[in-house]
Amino acid sequence: MDDLRDKYLNAIGTAADESALEEVRLAALGKKGEIALQMRELGSMPPEQRLTVAPVLNALRDEVASAIAAKKAALQDAALDERLRAEWLDVTLPVRPRRMGTIHPITQVTEEVTQIFAAMGYAVAEGPQVEDDWHNFDALNIAPEHPARQEHDTFYMHRAEGDNRPPHVLRTHTSPVQIRAMLAQGAPIRVIAPGRVFRADYDQTHSPMFHQVEGLAIGRDITMANLKWTLEEFIKAFFEVDRVDLRFRASHFPFTEPSAEVDIRCSWEGGTLKLGEGDSWLEILGSGMVHPKVLTAGGIDPAQWQGFAFGMGIDRIAMLKYGIPDLRAFFESDLRWLRHYGFGALEVPGLAGRS
Repeated sequence: MDDLRDKYLNAIGTAADESALEEVRLAALGKKGEIALQMRELGSMPPEQRLTVAPVLNALRDEVASAIAAKKAALQDAALDERLRAEWLDVTLPVRPRRMGTIHPITQVTEEVTQIFAAMGYAVAEGPQVEDDWHNFDALNIAPEHPARQEHDTFYMHRAEGDNRPPHVLRTHTSPVQIRAMLAQGAPIRVIAPGRVFRADYDQTHSPMFHQVEGLAIGRDITMANLKWTLEEFIKAFFEVDRVDLRFRASHFPFTEPSAEVDIRCSWEGGTLKLGEGDSWLEILGSGMVHPKVLTAGGIDPAQWQGFAFGMGIDRIAMLKYGIPDLRAFFESDLRWLRHYGFGALEVPGLAGRS
């Protein structure tokens, strides 16, 4: 037993690395190791001899195992020390520039839009995303039989049986914010209402949840000419172009009369969108003069006041400005996409001087 002890303790002490130490462990304590084989022979010994030999063998096995563990820890510490000496870092050196965090394109575009309209004297109005039926539909002159009020287009909130309260919906547009702003502030008023809206639609260019910004201006003598100038100035500032050519097409919205879809002249030469030139037209927003019934619902006398309203998709204009091909990617939480299309946390929209 003393010979085995001396043999393996010396071998453990001279092991140069963990690989050599593992060979010693296998030779001593492995399935076919010397000490392991001695332990197996205990069963064939007479009881008197086993009582004498077993404690000595167990003590030898434990001593060798403890020596191996201690040697392994010492080898790991030595390896770590060597690595620390080789891999040093001078903390006084300047760090490499690295962007901390990424701003989502929707957030960036919302800030850009807000800055442009703020320069025109528009305040930002906000409202709840869960709206009652009156603010979302009735106050906006949307008839009960209008398709927008059907469940295939609108998300209705669940109501318990016997609940007689007015139905609530996830707002389908930010127009209810205009009603709330008129009721709270009266006329004259100039506000924009950016925010999330919800509709039952999903494909490459539609999402069940998306973002809109709507504008409202009410005064004594506001006309469609004021609307046209406002939209031209916004588009020039947002898309950073010197001139735009807009086309107003007659349309129908329950909350405006007259109503118009607005197109912008563009070209797709080489697959790149260029605004203000070419022979193509791109629909960009809807607009019109606020319907007298909507003014009345907002607590404003349509005989004394008039104004215009417009609305556009923030996601859509973000796709156009920054060349993003698929609306669904906005909401997939892909960090690679966000690093590619996102903005630095300190990148402020550079629109000063364009207002």
